[in-house]
Amino acid sequence: MLHATILAGGGGTRFWPRSRQQRPKQFLILSGERTLLQQALDRIEGLLPIERTWVITGQMYQAETRRQLPQLPIAHIIGEPCGRDTAPCIGLGAALIARHDPSAVMLAMPADHVIEPVREFERAAQVAALMAEEHPDALITFGIAPTFPSTGYGYIHRGAEIGQRQGVSMFRVQRFEEKPAIDRAERFVASGEYFWNSGIFVWRVAAVLEELRRQQPHLHDAVRRIADAWDTPRRDEVLCHEYEMLPKISIDYAVMEHAREVLVVKAPYRWDDVGSWLALERMNPQDAEHNTILATYCGLETNHCIIVGDAGKLITTIGVSNLVIVQDGDATLIADRRDEGAVKQLVDLLKKKGLEKYL
Repeated sequence: MLHATILAGGGGTRFWPRSRQQRPKQFLILSGERTLLQQALDRIEGLLPIERTWVITGQMYQAETRRQLPQLPIAHIIGEPCGRDTAPCIGLGAALIARHDPSAVMLAMPADHVIEPVREFERAAQVAALMAEEHPDALITFGIAPTFPSTGYGYIHRGAEIGQRQGVSMFRVQRFEEKPAIDRAERFVASGEYFWNSGIFVWRVAAVLEELRRQQPHLHDAVRRIADAWDTPRRDEVLCHEYEMLPKISIDYAVMEHAREVLVVKAPYRWDDVGSWLALERMNPQDAEHNTILATYCGLETNHCIIVGDAGKLITTIGVSNLVIVQDGDATLIADRRDEGAVKQLVDLLKKKGLEKYL
């Protein structure tokens, strides 16, 4: 049977000041009327029943996750005692699912992506789940056809096509490429042989646990011990002890890059990882001056700006261009759009200057 694990532990510091330590990116509404986390659950409702869905988040976010996802069983909202990147998170999810369904197929996906249309995602996920049954040892990922030479995404170099199901193509993976310099990114896109790495996966839980055992035995043994203690009075004690000892490592580094069999589905849907404030331009309409406005706003001679603010707070501008302006509660960000990628560095600077109350 298909199970799903939604990864919802990230901080989303590139969306400061709207994203804060108490309200990370997955809890934000960036378009429409639903938060990114709610959209993630909406996306899989047509694939499997709610009782086979899990959310893994930080312990400090469990209450907000329950509030936003009241239909999810409380026992299926797992709180990490500390952030350890995606390999421990996914490994724990696989180990918990395997307790009840050792032959399960697992869909693992981040909570903070935008994917449209949902029907196309469902189609691709169904194909990937079918391929996981046909290739029981394979780890399957979803590749996005690149639309520009991004230096912010990892890439997947695809190999031979192994077939199609429901009009969705599947390929073997030759290798993974980390975030490239611009010249390499341009070559990747021009070749037509590369996908963006979306960070969405499908596999049999037995397959991913076996790769963890083979490549990361310490991590594998730790998540197994946590799963074994899950229904005992020692669950919280074992979870905290074991998790704090785990390495901080992504699933890509931990197993994907050296797994024995990796396949990639060519995604038929539109995908955005909503990695920075500039993503709002892709998700929302612009006015006649090419401004993206999500605020109470009035301005003169202003163009190519992203302007975000709280309801009831007025933002005004005169004679400015190419800015990111974000007002949220007690903090305001003003940045040249060319430098908006430095927001994470700004957050680090706030910490160094003792301004943590604004984070």
